[in-house]
Amino acid sequence: MEHNSSNFIRSIITEDLETGKRDNVYTRFPPEPNGYLHIGHAKSIVINFGLADDFNGKTNLRFDDTNPLKEDTEYVEAIKEDVEWLGYEWDGMFFASDYFEEMYNRAILLIKKGKAYVDDLSADEIRQYRGTLKEPGKESPYRNRSIEENIDLFERMRKGEFENGTKVLRAKIDMSSPNINLRDPVIYRVSHTTHHNTGDAWCIYPMYAFAHPLEDAIEGITHSLCTTEFEDQRPLYNWVIEECEMEHKPQQIEFGRLGITNTVMSKRKLKQLVDEKFVDGWDDPRMPTISGLRRKGYTPESIREFVKETGVSKGSGTVDEAMLEHFVREDLKLKAPRTMGILKPLKVVITNYPEDQVEMLDAEINPEVPEMGTRQIPFSREIYIEQEDFMEDPPKKYFRLFPGNEVRLKHAYFIKCEDVIKDADGNVIEIHCTYDPETKSGSGFTGRKVKGTIHWVDAKHALPAEFRLYEPLILDKLEKEEDSTEQVSSEEKTFLDFVNDQSLEVLQGFVEPNMKEVTAHDKFQFFRHGYFNVDPKHSTNEKIVFNRIVSLKSSFKLK
Repeated sequence: MEHNSSNFIRSIITEDLETGKRDNVYTRFPPEPNGYLHIGHAKSIVINFGLADDFNGKTNLRFDDTNPLKEDTEYVEAIKEDVEWLGYEWDGMFFASDYFEEMYNRAILLIKKGKAYVDDLSADEIRQYRGTLKEPGKESPYRNRSIEENIDLFERMRKGEFENGTKVLRAKIDMSSPNINLRDPVIYRVSHTTHHNTGDAWCIYPMYAFAHPLEDAIEGITHSLCTTEFEDQRPLYNWVIEECEMEHKPQQIEFGRLGITNTVMSKRKLKQLVDEKFVDGWDDPRMPTISGLRRKGYTPESIREFVKETGVSKGSGTVDEAMLEHFVREDLKLKAPRTMGILKPLKVVITNYPEDQVEMLDAEINPEVPEMGTRQIPFSREIYIEQEDFMEDPPKKYFRLFPGNEVRLKHAYFIKCEDVIKDADGNVIEIHCTYDPETKSGSGFTGRKVKGTIHWVDAKHALPAEFRLYEPLILDKLEKEEDSTEQVSSEEKTFLDFVNDQSLEVLQGFVEPNMKEVTAHDKFQFFRHGYFNVDPKHSTNEKIVFNRIVSLKSSFKLK
């Protein structure tokens, strides 16, 4: 994983190589192409590709496309883009559908060995016969069909003679096993559905639990790394490889899933948010998808470092979303140019500044990286400041602009508020100030000090910009519950009840004129506001759209 921190999977691999149990390391990242990847998948990507890289091994990108009802080439292309963007190269790209013929032949082998049978029970009946965690299952009345009858029926299933749901092929294992996964699991079902890769060549499709171990074995995977919800399926994984007489015998190893506060980690739920228009697509910057994080402005480096810091263990844990934000701040602070943007503009007229004069002021691009150089900012009689940087009747310890008070304009001069202009409703629409030409930034002026420094943009030259500020889309707690007169029981709630209707704030403001040449995904730190990314979807030549990646400050501390 690009560093040699110890973890239990690394220890297993090291021992396998040292004892001669394995002579190479071959992993795979096996997504189902039924949705976009999210930050939880990033952990699997980093672990699979990273560990293989550390041992000079190989990693396949393999699509587990065994359910054509939910799969699409759109998802295939999105997944490829995400893996590459995160900085990884696969050694081979495969699809489960590449192996459908071999899987079919292995199923025939199981039937011939008396290890599989065609069942006519419905899905509901199979569920009823399966039993519970406390009670053993009941054998299907079709369990003891002859080998010849089973082969005949399975071949006719393939030919399309039976309707969806009328017949399945089940492994014959043990209906009284304490592990429900071994109670004659379904391994093939009839589905007259066009497949995105194989078209209409098949009308029966293998189940994931049957297909996955075969894919690993066919490709020669050595260590099949997956999350702990598959731990109970490991006996079935091994049974399939053994009974199908596969030459290669991969080892399944499970690690804990990644959870993040205020974040949904379910492709099904994320798809629901997309389908029901809570967001404007899988790449909405509020989504925890890799494409959403990319559009918001996260860097691949920050995501990789975050995943590494969460570690590899058996236990599943939830980390604070602030931890993810910490890593993007750390990555951007030495990369992102500094600039000024006004999100909620208030016009300031500097009454004693010459009306037609424009001067160019020097400003550092990134004070932490002096070699990035300086930029020039125009300054003239009219500027915009933030509405929140002026108060007509301020509280104590308010050091920004108010009548009679003096502040420094970042990179420019001291200005003093002299007059306030209001509209008919009493709203402040403009303030008039005077400036002191002796106080130019960088001139060495020490005559007096001010306590407040505020940012600004020149009104004549500023570019219009849209700023999109984000809060979590899903809240772990319903803050409105306390005030609600309606008491909804927790059983009746769905995750949609926790959707935050304040998750997006759109503001119209201005940026410095040197932003004219920005392109999609350019990143900046706006003075006092945070880090922002040029939105690749909505920015135009007429108006730049900036997504706030993260605010400047966090209370999060790495332990």
